[in-house]
Amino acid sequence: MDIRRCSEEVTSIEWKAVTMSEEEDDLIFRMYKLVGDRWPLIAGRIPGRTPEVIERYWLMKHGFFFVN
Repeated sequence: MDIRRCSEEVTSIEWKAVTMSEEEDDLIFRMYKLVGDRWPLIAGRIPGRTPEVIERYWLMKHGFFFVN
């Protein structure tokens, strides 16, 4: 795998803010504790949310790169 290609893909992602209700946030947190980063499984429990949106929300809230 070409490392340059991977880094280009990562940096090209648009990180738009994702908002979740308090109930969705709580469910994502509890599901993550149970199943880890299995985003499709977690998204399946939240109508209208895709695995990509769930993962982006998690990374923006708990990810290393976004912690001040």
